[in-house]
Amino acid sequence: MVEKKKADKGEEGKGWMIYAVLAAVFAALTSILAKCGIKKTDSDLATALRTVVVLIFSWVMVFIVGSQSGITAINDKSLLFLILSGLATGASWICYFKALSMGDINKVVPIDKSSTVLTVLLAIICFGETSNLVMKLIATAVLGIGIFLMLEKKKSEEKASGKAWMLYAVLSAVFAALTSILAKVGILNVESNLGTAIRTSVVLIMAWII
Repeated sequence: MVEKKKADKGEEGKGWMIYAVLAAVFAALTSILAKCGIKKTDSDLATALRTVVVLIFSWVMVFIVGSQSGITAINDKSLLFLILSGLATGASWICYFKALSMGDINKVVPIDKSSTVLTVLLAIICFGETSNLVMKLIATAVLGIGIFLMLEKKKSEEKASGKAWMLYAVLSAVFAALTSILAKVGILNVESNLGTAIRTSVVLIMAWII
């Protein structure tokens, strides 16, 4: 019986890894498809249209898993942080699409994904996630160096393309990091699909206002 419990716990413990890998795969597809779709479309309009699709999909998932009844059980603190996370997500998406419309996808995406570095550091500070701290900091530093190396390019290319896209890419990374931290607080005691649907609803309103 004890061995069975340990096995079950081990399987559950690795479940997050599968979702994390799938998230990375779909994020990569998102960037490629977004770059293709944004060539002749205003970046803000593209963000708004994309959010409509995400919103529909997220609420469909809510009703599939049957978590819609949990809306009334969400406390004020969780709702506040979900809304703030939604605002941060909206800002990140708007900046990200703007950067994609102006810059090379191979330069924009690494900067956007540097949000991982910011998120790790914020998680250590805000949530005290200090397990294996030394290795975690070393891995984060290596990731940061890798991102920097991916951004190196010739001066002539730099002058030709300009740096405006870089500002939007950096802002996208900052807001993405804030999204993760705020969502971590807001998602407590809230079913994940329901939390995503609420956040996406906020993003949709923000995107269409922009």
